[in-house]
Amino acid sequence: MNKPLILISNDDGYQAKGLRCLVDMVRHLGDVIVCAPDGPRSGYSCAFSATTPLLLTLREESEGVQIWSSNGTPVDCVKLALHELVPRRPDLVLGGINHGDNASVNTHYSGTMGVVMEGCMKYIPSVAYSLCDNRDSADFEPLIPYVKRFTQQVLDQGLPSGVCLNINFPLTQKGEGYQGVRVCRMAHGTWSNEVTRCHHPRGYDYFWMVGHYQNDEPQAQDTDNWALKHGYVAITPTRMDVTAHDALAQLRQDWEQ
Repeated sequence: MNKPLILISNDDGYQAKGLRCLVDMVRHLGDVIVCAPDGPRSGYSCAFSATTPLLLTLREESEGVQIWSSNGTPVDCVKLALHELVPRRPDLVLGGINHGDNASVNTHYSGTMGVVMEGCMKYIPSVAYSLCDNRDSADFEPLIPYVKRFTQQVLDQGLPSGVCLNINFPLTQKGEGYQGVRVCRMAHGTWSNEVTRCHHPRGYDYFWMVGHYQNDEPQAQDTDNWALKHGYVAITPTRMDVTAHDALAQLRQDWEQ
Protein backbone atom coordinates (compact mmCIF):
# COMPACT_ATOMS: atom_id res chain seq x y z
CA MET A 1 0.00 0.00 0.00
CA ASN A 2 1.33 3.43 -0.98
CA LYS A 3 2.13 5.96 1.68
CA PRO A 4 0.25 9.27 1.45
CA LEU A 5 1.82 11.62 -1.07
CA ILE A 6 2.31 15.20 0.10
CA LEU A 7 3.14 18.04 -2.32
CA ILE A 8 4.71 21.14 -0.75
CA SER A 9 5.46 24.59 -2.13
CA ASN A 10 5.86 28.14 -0.82
CA ASP A 11 6.53 31.72 -1.87
CA ASP A 12 9.77 32.28 0.08
CA GLY A 13 11.85 29.93 -2.06
CA TYR A 14 13.04 26.35 -1.77
CA GLN A 15 15.88 27.32 0.57
CA ALA A 16 13.62 29.08 3.11
CA LYS A 17 13.83 27.83 6.68
CA GLY A 18 10.04 27.62 6.95
CA LEU A 19 9.75 25.21 4.05
CA ARG A 20 12.61 23.05 5.30
CA CYS A 21 11.04 22.87 8.75
CA LEU A 22 7.67 21.93 7.25
CA VAL A 23 9.28 19.05 5.34
CA ASP A 24 10.85 17.77 8.56
CA MET A 25 7.52 18.05 10.41
CA VAL A 26 5.51 15.97 7.92
CA ARG A 27 7.96 13.60 6.23
CA HIS A 28 7.01 10.81 8.65
CA LEU A 29 3.40 11.07 7.44
CA GLY A 30 4.12 10.10 3.84
CA ASP A 31 6.28 10.63 0.78
CA VAL A 32 7.07 14.30 0.14
CA ILE A 33 7.69 16.12 -3.11
CA VAL A 34 8.67 19.77 -2.90
CA CYS A 35 8.46 22.08 -5.89
CA ALA A 36 9.14 25.65 -4.85
CA PRO A 37 10.40 28.86 -6.46
CA ASP A 38 14.15 29.33 -6.85
CA GLY A 39 13.89 32.61 -4.93
CA PRO A 40 11.39 34.80 -3.05
CA ARG A 41 7.99 35.23 -4.74
CA SER A 42 5.98 36.90 -2.00
CA GLY A 43 2.84 38.67 -3.17
CA TYR A 44 2.38 36.57 -6.31
CA SER A 45 -1.01 35.27 -5.17
CA CYS A 46 -2.46 33.01 -7.92
CA ALA A 47 -0.27 34.41 -10.72
CA PHE A 48 1.16 32.00 -13.25
CA SER A 49 3.64 32.40 -16.10
CA ALA A 50 1.76 32.61 -19.39
CA THR A 51 4.65 34.10 -21.42
CA THR A 52 7.81 32.84 -19.68
CA PRO A 53 9.50 29.46 -20.29
CA LEU A 54 9.78 27.48 -17.06
CA LEU A 55 12.62 25.35 -15.78
CA LEU A 56 12.76 22.55 -13.22
CA THR A 57 15.86 21.70 -11.20
CA LEU A 58 16.27 18.78 -8.80
CA ARG A 59 17.99 20.23 -5.76
CA GLU A 60 17.99 17.37 -3.24
CA GLU A 61 16.81 13.80 -2.93
CA SER A 62 16.71 11.58 0.14
CA GLU A 63 14.56 8.70 1.32
CA GLY A 64 10.94 9.71 0.86
CA VAL A 65 11.73 13.35 -0.07
CA GLN A 66 12.48 15.14 -3.34
CA ILE A 67 13.12 18.89 -3.47
CA TRP A 68 12.76 20.65 -6.83
CA SER A 69 12.91 24.33 -7.72
CA SER A 70 11.52 26.35 -10.60
CA ASN A 71 12.01 29.86 -11.95
CA GLY A 72 8.23 30.31 -11.90
CA THR A 73 5.62 31.48 -9.41
CA PRO A 74 4.25 29.41 -6.52
CA VAL A 75 1.25 28.42 -8.67
CA ASP A 76 3.60 27.50 -11.54
CA CYS A 77 5.40 25.19 -9.12
CA VAL A 78 2.19 23.37 -8.21
CA LYS A 79 1.13 23.05 -11.85
CA LEU A 80 4.57 21.78 -12.87
CA ALA A 81 4.68 19.29 -10.01
CA LEU A 82 1.24 17.89 -10.81
CA HIS A 83 2.11 17.54 -14.49
CA GLU A 84 5.75 16.47 -14.37
CA LEU A 85 6.88 15.28 -10.94
CA VAL A 86 4.29 13.37 -8.95
CA PRO A 87 3.93 9.63 -9.61
CA ARG A 88 0.24 9.81 -8.70
CA ARG A 89 -2.33 12.30 -7.52
CA PRO A 90 -1.18 13.85 -4.20
CA ASP A 91 -3.25 13.21 -1.10
CA LEU A 92 -2.44 16.66 0.22
CA VAL A 93 -0.99 20.01 -0.88
CA LEU A 94 0.76 22.14 1.74
CA GLY A 95 1.94 25.75 1.45
CA GLY A 96 4.54 27.31 3.72
CA ILE A 97 5.57 27.59 6.38
CA ASN A 98 5.44 31.25 5.42
CA HIS A 99 7.71 33.81 7.08
CA GLY A 100 5.00 36.35 7.98
CA ASP A 101 1.26 36.13 8.53
CA ASN A 102 -1.34 35.64 5.83
CA ALA A 103 -4.36 36.69 7.85
CA SER A 104 -7.21 39.00 6.80
CA VAL A 105 -6.92 40.55 3.32
CA ASN A 106 -3.32 39.32 3.04
CA THR A 107 -4.99 36.12 1.90
CA HIS A 108 -5.66 37.75 -1.47
CA TYR A 109 -2.02 38.71 -2.07
CA SER A 110 -0.27 35.68 -0.62
CA GLY A 111 1.73 33.32 -2.79
CA THR A 112 1.48 30.78 0.02
CA MET A 113 -2.29 30.91 -0.34
CA GLY A 114 -1.85 30.74 -4.11
CA VAL A 115 -0.27 27.32 -3.59
CA VAL A 116 -3.21 25.91 -1.67
CA MET A 117 -5.83 27.61 -3.81
CA GLU A 118 -4.33 25.88 -6.83
CA GLY A 119 -4.42 22.56 -5.00
CA CYS A 120 -7.99 23.20 -3.88
CA MET A 121 -9.07 24.03 -7.44
CA LYS A 122 -7.71 20.61 -8.38
CA TYR A 123 -9.92 19.09 -5.64
CA ILE A 124 -6.92 18.11 -3.52
CA PRO A 125 -7.15 18.82 0.25
CA SER A 126 -4.87 21.82 0.79
CA VAL A 127 -3.52 23.68 3.83
CA ALA A 128 -1.42 26.84 4.16
CA TYR A 129 0.78 27.39 7.22
CA SER A 130 2.14 30.82 8.18
CA LEU A 131 3.95 32.26 11.20
CA CYS A 132 3.72 35.92 12.26
CA ASP A 133 7.48 36.35 12.02
CA ASN A 134 9.15 37.76 8.90
CA ARG A 135 12.69 37.04 10.02
CA ASP A 136 14.81 34.53 8.09
CA SER A 137 15.78 33.07 11.49
CA ALA A 138 12.17 32.62 12.68
CA ASP A 139 11.69 29.89 15.29
CA PHE A 140 9.28 27.24 14.00
CA GLU A 141 9.74 24.77 16.84
CA PRO A 142 6.54 25.78 18.73
CA LEU A 143 4.52 24.90 15.61
CA ILE A 144 5.67 21.28 15.43
CA PRO A 145 2.90 19.47 17.38
CA TYR A 146 0.19 21.61 15.77
CA VAL A 147 1.42 21.16 12.20
CA LYS A 148 1.77 17.42 12.71
CA ARG A 149 -1.73 17.15 14.21
CA PHE A 150 -3.46 19.36 11.64
CA THR A 151 -1.73 17.63 8.72
CA GLN A 152 -2.60 14.15 9.99
CA GLN A 153 -6.20 15.22 10.60
CA VAL A 154 -6.61 16.46 7.02
CA LEU A 155 -5.01 13.28 5.66
CA ASP A 156 -7.45 11.21 7.74
CA GLN A 157 -10.63 13.26 7.27
CA GLY A 158 -10.09 15.35 4.14
CA LEU A 159 -11.74 18.74 3.65
CA PRO A 160 -15.02 19.87 2.10
CA SER A 161 -14.83 20.20 -1.67
CA GLY A 162 -13.81 23.71 -2.69
CA VAL A 163 -12.49 24.61 0.77
CA CYS A 164 -8.85 24.97 1.83
CA LEU A 165 -7.42 25.98 5.21
CA ASN A 166 -5.44 29.13 5.96
CA ILE A 167 -3.66 28.48 9.28
CA ASN A 168 -1.73 31.29 10.94
CA PHE A 169 0.41 31.04 14.08
CA PRO A 170 1.02 34.01 16.38
CA LEU A 171 4.49 35.07 17.40
CA THR A 172 5.02 34.19 21.05
CA GLN A 173 7.76 34.98 23.52
CA LYS A 174 10.41 32.34 24.15
CA GLY A 175 9.00 29.57 26.32
CA GLU A 176 5.39 30.72 26.03
CA GLY A 177 2.78 28.47 24.48
CA TYR A 178 -0.29 29.28 22.46
CA GLN A 179 -3.61 30.08 24.14
CA GLY A 180 -5.35 27.47 22.00
CA VAL A 181 -6.86 27.09 18.55
CA ARG A 182 -9.63 29.24 17.06
CA VAL A 183 -11.55 28.45 13.87
CA CYS A 184 -12.44 31.92 12.68
CA ARG A 185 -13.34 34.15 9.78
CA MET A 186 -11.11 36.52 7.85
CA ALA A 187 -10.96 39.99 9.45
CA HIS A 188 -11.98 43.06 7.48
CA GLY A 189 -8.89 45.21 7.13
CA THR A 190 -7.21 47.71 4.83
CA TRP A 191 -3.71 48.69 3.79
CA SER A 192 -2.77 52.38 3.70
CA ASN A 193 0.31 54.37 2.67
CA GLU A 194 1.25 51.43 0.49
CA VAL A 195 3.71 53.25 -1.78
CA THR A 196 6.90 54.89 -0.53
CA ARG A 197 8.71 57.20 -2.93
CA CYS A 198 12.51 57.32 -2.81
CA HIS A 199 14.99 59.43 -4.77
CA HIS A 200 18.02 57.81 -6.35
CA PRO A 201 21.36 59.68 -6.34
CA ARG A 202 21.38 59.40 -10.14
CA GLY A 203 18.34 61.67 -10.28
CA TYR A 204 15.27 59.46 -10.67
CA ASP A 205 12.50 58.41 -8.32
CA TYR A 206 11.72 54.81 -7.43
CA PHE A 207 9.08 53.20 -5.25
CA TRP A 208 8.73 50.51 -2.58
CA MET A 209 5.47 48.71 -1.86
CA VAL A 210 5.28 48.73 1.94
CA GLY A 211 2.31 50.21 3.76
CA HIS A 212 0.54 49.84 7.08
CA TYR A 213 -2.17 47.28 7.81
CA GLN A 214 -5.20 48.30 9.86
CA ASN A 215 -7.74 45.92 11.35
CA ASP A 216 -11.05 47.65 10.64
CA GLU A 217 -12.96 45.66 13.27
CA PRO A 218 -10.55 45.27 16.21
CA GLN A 219 -13.31 44.45 18.70
CA ALA A 220 -14.69 41.51 16.71
CA GLN A 221 -13.65 38.34 18.52
CA ASP A 222 -14.45 35.87 15.74
CA THR A 223 -11.68 36.98 13.34
CA ASP A 224 -8.19 35.74 12.52
CA ASN A 225 -6.64 39.08 13.53
CA TRP A 226 -8.23 38.91 16.98
CA ALA A 227 -7.14 35.30 17.48
CA LEU A 228 -3.52 36.03 16.54
CA LYS A 229 -3.37 39.18 18.67
CA HIS A 230 -4.54 37.18 21.69
CA GLY A 231 -2.13 34.28 21.22
CA TYR A 232 -4.38 31.77 19.44
CA VAL A 233 -3.63 29.69 16.37
CA ALA A 234 -6.08 30.95 13.75
CA ILE A 235 -7.67 28.50 11.31
CA THR A 236 -9.69 30.15 8.54
CA PRO A 237 -11.63 27.92 6.11
CA THR A 238 -11.28 29.57 2.70
CA ARG A 239 -13.67 28.93 -0.16
CA MET A 240 -12.77 29.00 -3.85
CA ASP A 241 -16.25 30.09 -4.93
CA VAL A 242 -16.16 33.89 -4.65
CA THR A 243 -19.72 34.37 -5.87
CA ALA A 244 -21.67 36.82 -3.70
CA HIS A 245 -24.55 34.40 -3.18
CA ASP A 246 -26.34 36.79 -0.82
CA ALA A 247 -26.51 39.39 -3.61
CA LEU A 248 -27.81 37.12 -6.38
CA ALA A 249 -31.52 37.58 -5.74
CA GLN A 250 -31.40 41.39 -5.60
CA LEU A 251 -29.16 41.69 -8.65
CA ARG A 252 -31.35 39.34 -10.65
CA GLN A 253 -34.33 41.50 -9.76
CA ASP A 254 -32.55 44.72 -10.71
CA TRP A 255 -30.52 43.60 -13.71
CA GLU A 256 -32.27 40.75 -15.51
CA GLN A 257 -34.75 41.86 -18.13
